[in-house]
Amino acid sequence: MARVTAGAGYARCCVLYVTEADLVAGNGYRKRLVRVRNSSNIQGIVVVEKTRMSEQYFPALQKFTVLDLGMVLLPVASQMEASGLIIQLVQEQIKEPSKNPLLGKKRALLLSELSLLRTVQQIPGVGKVKAPLLLQKFPSIQKLSNASILELEQVVGQAVAQQIHAFFTQPR
Repeated sequence: MARVTAGAGYARCCVLYVTEADLVAGNGYRKRLVRVRNSSNIQGIVVVEKTRMSEQYFPALQKFTVLDLGMVLLPVASQMEASGLIIQLVQEQIKEPSKNPLLGKKRALLLSELSLLRTVQQIPGVGKVKAPLLLQKFPSIQKLSNASILELEQVVGQAVAQQIHAFFTQPR
């Protein structure tokens, strides 16, 4: 796993790159993610290599990174795409730090909200139309997971409400 840190008077940011090999090898990457998350003066951005081979491991990483740690997760197809993204981050930081969409507090929040939206879209029965409606009523995964079927029905109807409730309550 590679780590790139921006500092020197700029907003401190650490980009953690989780390779295909890291995902396939197991949960070794988790310690570094937790270490960065627990650092109060560094914002962590996780870039993950999502390929056909690593795709089956991605949901666990996504849950851990976005839901458990509240960090930004950006999937890329290759190391080349990751390097381009990191170069762009650095160039934007050098030009005008406040315009970097991944480092500004407001924009980082928007990116975090986008990650949350994408996560909710992955819940069975939800998709692109119902996810924003759910997040308006239940602005966090915790609130959504604690919602009753009746509360969910008011937003998405009975059938989808039951799917969502089952998703969060049935053991895996």
